[in-house]
Parts: sequence; structure tokens; C-alpha cells
Amino acid sequence: MTTNEKYEKLKTRLGGLSGLVVAFSGGVDSTFLLKTAHDAIGENVIAVTARSCSFPERELNEARAFCEAEGILHVIVDSEELDIEGFAENPKNRCYMCKNELFTKIWEVAKANGIRYVAEGSNMDDEGDYRPGLQAVAEQGALSPLREAELYKAEIRELSRELGLDTADKQSFACLSSRFPYGETITREKLRQIDEAEQTLLDLGLRQVRVRHHGEIARIETDEDGFRLFEDRDIRRNLYTRFKNLGFTYVALDLLGYRTGSMNEGM
Repeated sequence: MTTNEKYEKLKTRLGGLSGLVVAFSGGVDSTFLLKTAHDAIGENVIAVTARSCSFPERELNEARAFCEAEGILHVIVDSEELDIEGFAENPKNRCYMCKNELFTKIWEVAKANGIRYVAEGSNMDDEGDYRPGLQAVAEQGALSPLREAELYKAEIRELSRELGLDTADKQSFACLSSRFPYGETITREKLRQIDEAEQTLLDLGLRQVRVRHHGEIARIETDEDGFRLFEDRDIRRNLYTRFKNLGFTYVALDLLGYRTGSMNEGM
């Protein structure tokens, strides 16, 4: 199928629903899904965003602003992962635990509003990696319309651009808890370190970046534009000072650059 044929398939699928609650992070995929659902269904679409210490305030603000601009009912639920028993120990099924908690709360919103369907924004690229969260999505009975339409991230960006969505070129984002090797304890302080470190890099103009937390080492993953930026010695020195003030002893640049699921490479 062509990208446009997949898009038509998606609109037909969504248009056949009486109403929908969308798990909305404000990222590329969930924004595209929410916009398409709202266009296809109308006012009986609700966006639900989870607020927690692993979700940066900037992302929450962007999600809120989008819903206000589009006239979409936006519900913010508190879903603090660190309060889930065992989550802070960062087991390999950490994402399953989080998604199970989140979608339990999203279904509560759906039932309270008389809506029979809940959807999330995973795409075809998510099927090639270790994704325990998708198991929770399936068990919770949530729909994955972008995967049903066989849409890949690049196609979603292309369609988002055609729809005039600001997220078309937004960096891919995953919750801050994904920045830690499995088995390393996650704390609010460590999440704060990562959040501020990544914000520092974004403020420099980097578009795609991750800061992976390895104890006293911060491992930076970025794209080719980021590599070029780090050729500047003064920028490197200033970043080291900033990261050291955040609590890191060493700062490393990953030679392979940004890629999703890098914490799964040792599995």
C-alpha cells in the first residue's frame, strides 16, 4: 500500500468508531493519531495525558497547548510510575508495569464518559524491538490504529507535514525512565538529572538527543547535526561543566549516535 492508501485505511477505521479516548503524549505518533481521530470522529474524542516525574513539563505543556488549539477535550491523569511496586528497581518488564497502570486509568476516563474504545500510537517501527509495553496494551484491550494501518514513523512524519502539524519534525521521545540500564535503580533525583541534561542539549539547538544514565557517567546519543556541534571545543567544555554541576563525573559521546532501544542492545 502507498502512504496515502494507509492514511485512508486509518481514517476509515477511526471513522467507524462511535468515540475514542487517545493516550496522548504530545509526540509525533500520538499527535498524528489524535488529529486524525478528531477529524474523523469529531467531538467524541478525548485525549488523556499522564503526568509523572518521568514526563518532562515541556512535553506536558505542548500536549496541553495542542488540545487547546484543536478544541479537543484534554484530561490529565496522575500516573506516578515510581509508586508502582517494583518499578524503581528497573526490571526488564518496567514498561509493561507502567503501561498497565496507565491504561487502567485511561479506561476509567473512557468509562466515565461512555466511550467504548481506547487507542495508543505505536507504529510499525515499534514491532522490531523489545517492547513489553505493547503486551500491556494488548492485554488492556487498547487499539493500535497506526499499526493496523501499517504506518511507519517516516510515513507518519510525512502525513503530519501534509496536515500542518508542528510535530512532523519533532524529535522522537520516550519517557525518561528509558534512559537507565535495566537493574539500575530509578529515583526522582536521577530523573531530574536526565531531564535537565537533555534540556541543556535541546537549548543548544540539538533536535534529536538522549542522555543515558550510567551512574556517574552521562552517555550522550545524538544525530549528525549534534556531532558537528560537538566539534566546538568551547561547547564541549561548557557542557562538561554543566553536566558536572548536575552530578555527573564523566560525560561521553556515543559514537553510534542516537537510536531507539539502545538500552536493549545488551539483552
